[in-house]
Amino acid sequence: MSKKLRVAFCGLGNRGKDTYAPTVKLFPDRMEIAAIADIDPAKVKDVAETYGVPADRCFASAEELLAQDKLADAVFITTQDRQHVRQAVAAMEKGYDVLMEKPISPVAAECREIVRVAKETGRHVVVCHVLRYTPYFMKLKELLDAGTIGDVVSIQAIENVCYWHQCHSFVRGNWRNSDETSPMILQKCCHDLDLYPWLANKTCKAVSSFGGTYLFKPENAPEGAALRCLDGCKVKETCPFDAEKIYLENEETGILKGNDEWPCEVLALHPTPESIREAIQTGPYGRCVFHCDNNVVDHQVVNLEMTDGTTMQLTMCAFTAQGGRYAKFMGTNGDIVADMHRNIIDIGVFGKPREQIDVSKLAEDFSGHAGGDNQLVREFLDLELDGKVASNITSLERSMESHYIAFAAERSRVEGGRLVQIEEIQKDF
Repeated sequence: MSKKLRVAFCGLGNRGKDTYAPTVKLFPDRMEIAAIADIDPAKVKDVAETYGVPADRCFASAEELLAQDKLADAVFITTQDRQHVRQAVAAMEKGYDVLMEKPISPVAAECREIVRVAKETGRHVVVCHVLRYTPYFMKLKELLDAGTIGDVVSIQAIENVCYWHQCHSFVRGNWRNSDETSPMILQKCCHDLDLYPWLANKTCKAVSSFGGTYLFKPENAPEGAALRCLDGCKVKETCPFDAEKIYLENEETGILKGNDEWPCEVLALHPTPESIREAIQTGPYGRCVFHCDNNVVDHQVVNLEMTDGTTMQLTMCAFTAQGGRYAKFMGTNGDIVADMHRNIIDIGVFGKPREQIDVSKLAEDFSGHAGGDNQLVREFLDLELDGKVASNITSLERSMESHYIAFAAERSRVEGGRLVQIEEIQKDF
């Protein structure tokens, strides 16, 4: 071990402040926070006090931080989708390696630019496809690579977004409008579009897709619905999307039930019943879900034809009571049914009794994306400090494959389900 990795944080939202910054406590001998930046001075002050960042290393924006002489070894880019590339390019040109939140960008020209600069500067760029690093998906990869069910011929996968997560992130929240951020299939499902081809060792050839915004729009508002949940809404008692139910009363997400982490920590720097109620009263998370400026889809299906003639199908849907991913892998020698919510992998080899693997017994850390967040940082530190390149680490080039599929899926969806060849998308790059 040569030294600690000095890290600068550009963006102190949920992913920067609440997910990656705390990993310094897990790896105190390998990582230190050298500089921070955010447009919210309260978040900058809070993180500076928590991790001992001096005042002259605290900045009011990523651009201000990156304008300084080099302050660290690597930068964590955890800002909004359309800021990633501009900030990552500036960081690489300053000599930083980069850990960057997904997606890379919803703009093809920006994706071209970051790939070009990474090659020219020789810097590492690791994209946060954190699910690759979970015990669950690592076990699936091990089973499939071992040929447990032969060659994978077809995959059926479901991304259960969960009704309150859709409301929080994609109706009321930061990723509600693709004109400001990214299409849903890129922002939410680039995890899935990265995972399944990687798990099966396949390459996508062509894509078709259908979907839209079915429920969360003004014409579907119940009679008597108010513009805000606390403004005398007459259907409040029967509405499952009511902000008080989600952020105050829900057993899983409500502050009154003891949850002061995500999603409540998005509403208030230090969530309390009082601060959450105030946020609902005055902020975007208290708006009626039928009267927001959202335009991203609440359901979408994507069909993938692979280059070897095999197929995959992904369904993303908001209308589920629970979150988590579910998939069935069908191979020439058997099938695997994988339920991430239950952490169960069920294996059926032809002619043999089915076998179940309880993934919860294979590891201890299932915090943060089922253990993926912390493991990603661990492997980034191994790369930076020891030169170890993990087999599942998501380089810029690998991440681009999922983006090609997402761009093709969105083009197909917008054009009525037209079959889009991946080569057509790659020509834009």
